[in-house]
Amino acid sequence: MRFDIITVLPSLLESPFAHSILQRAQKKGISEIHVHNLRDYAINKQKSVDDYPYGGGSGMVMQIEPFALCIEKLQSERDYDEIIYMTPDGTTLNQEIANDLSTKKNIIILCGHYKGIDQRIRDIFVTKEISIGDYVLSGGELPAAIVVDAIVRLIPGVLSDETSALSDSFQDGLLDAPIYTRPAEWRGHRVPDILLSGNEAKINEWRDEQQLARTRERRPDLLND
Repeated sequence: MRFDIITVLPSLLESPFAHSILQRAQKKGISEIHVHNLRDYAINKQKSVDDYPYGGGSGMVMQIEPFALCIEKLQSERDYDEIIYMTPDGTTLNQEIANDLSTKKNIIILCGHYKGIDQRIRDIFVTKEISIGDYVLSGGELPAAIVVDAIVRLIPGVLSDETSALSDSFQDGLLDAPIYTRPAEWRGHRVPDILLSGNEAKINEWRDEQQLARTRERRPDLLND
């Protein structure tokens, strides 16, 4: 699976993709992550990619030409399943979206900056707009890294235990149950006896009950959905 991320701050994305699961996925050849500097497609000598908004107002707006040139170059080399724009007014990322995107082959992700991007980029090129929550960040780079992480870990062969991702929170619409490891007792706090019983059926039943109880307490909206 290939990701092409377009940004004015490529160095900001070096660390997220150079460690842990994302690094292993790339070394295995399961995933490719390419970061493109939008300034390489600027149309002036100053390498600027933004301008003042029509109609006045505060902030600067990212221009259409650099994005168009970069996107069209990439599209001339391969087909893309999605062109995603990271934006606070997009659809909030959830596990269902991540699951769907993990079945794609090639994805472009656009990282906004400043006040945002020219609306025509969104109208002409973008196929999906995603938010990571109801707040505003300085740019789309960190949200893009989150989206890539959420997708890549679902691709078969990335995790050493391929069933691990299937038991994550939200995969079945519920939060995950409490989890424990050794020691069985620490400073008077014991692991629930049922988890030490070896009775798989009872353990699964306990986990189901805990998932439901935790979801009801912390995210009742998921039960309403």
